[in-house]
Amino acid sequence: MMSLKLGCIADDFTGGTDLANNLVRAGMRTVQAIGVPAPDAATAADADAVVVALKSRTAPVGEAVAQSVAAARWLRAQGARQIYFKVCSTFDSTPRGNIGPVAEALMDELQAGFVVITPAFPENARTVFKGHLFVGDLLLSNSSMRHHPLTPMTDANLVRVLQAQLDPARGRRVGLIDYHCVAQGAAAIGRRIEALRAEGVSLAIVDALGDDDLRTLAQAVAGQALVVAGSGLAIGIPALHGMEANAQAATLPPPRGARAIVSGSCSAATNAQVASFVAAGGASFAIDPLQLDGAGDVIGRALAFAQAHLADGPVLVHATAEPAAVRAVQQQLGAERAGALVEEALSRIAVALVEGGVDQLVVAGGETSGACVQALGITQLRIGPQIDPGVPWCHARTPHRAEGLHLALKSGNFGGVDFFHRAFDKP
Repeated sequence: MMSLKLGCIADDFTGGTDLANNLVRAGMRTVQAIGVPAPDAATAADADAVVVALKSRTAPVGEAVAQSVAAARWLRAQGARQIYFKVCSTFDSTPRGNIGPVAEALMDELQAGFVVITPAFPENARTVFKGHLFVGDLLLSNSSMRHHPLTPMTDANLVRVLQAQLDPARGRRVGLIDYHCVAQGAAAIGRRIEALRAEGVSLAIVDALGDDDLRTLAQAVAGQALVVAGSGLAIGIPALHGMEANAQAATLPPPRGARAIVSGSCSAATNAQVASFVAAGGASFAIDPLQLDGAGDVIGRALAFAQAHLADGPVLVHATAEPAAVRAVQQQLGAERAGALVEEALSRIAVALVEGGVDQLVVAGGETSGACVQALGITQLRIGPQIDPGVPWCHARTPHRAEGLHLALKSGNFGGVDFFHRAFDKP
């Protein structure tokens, strides 16, 4: 049986690799499991951390809670000393959750009387100040996230956002540990936690403006059963166990096959990346979701295009579009139907590309990544070198390619504008 130092639950697959990437970079041997493993599932016996990646961010609340609690039970059964519920650095959620409901369920499961929460990831320009989340210099509510097709974020006040998601019957209250307190060190954070508990507060948003703030917070909550955070907090955890950065932890087998990109994200960052790839002469095929709901073999045409261009370099197949175009499709098909059609099409394309010789595959978008990973039958990822903050190359076994697959799961909001070209310089 493993004796894990850290057990992690990620609410989507790209978030899982984002978190695992930061743990590996800081020296923690990490395995990422896709979905809750079976009780007798084989994982790396020498792992210091296991990330269980779920597709629960936009799932029905009850389903997200059930999956997360099951993951926590499995991780605890493997000896995990602390559970890390990983959420998006832009706190992606709806008015009903799923961050609040899952956090409360995990508190109940782990008998955690208090939990700190921070989505801060300064390396990716996500900071929290006075309980308000900033994306670069913009409040979250003024960023492109306000137009997200599934989880539009129109309020940057995380104390208010989280409080609205909690179950009134449980009576839990959300407080704030601000930057003044964090700057005074781990002991000051501990005193603030005790003061908040005395006031009847059991969850607290924590300010973080830089990496040192996250390292201080990690030290302050090292003994707590549960933390809720973006991937940023992970940078401070391995050092608490005497670990240091180790390049060997990120070594992967050499890539040998063709290269492709599948993108379903419609975020501002991914739109810019698609535009940059096309402007630089990259071969790309755009999928119109409206054509997926009627006659015509769109998937067949996309694959024929890809096969004709794979020998010349990376090929991009995408349903990425600007917000106005996304809204028009959703109005005609419905948001849920439109999303399901795109996910199914792109996952079928991803499988066919891998079976056709693609060895290096980039998938852009959390929902798209979840669909593709599941379609490829991947159950575990080995984390490799970082491409951009929050996005590593991984290596996975898949029944669709005997040699294994190099895979990068990119959150829609992550990566530089030239990400789709630079990614293939890394493995």
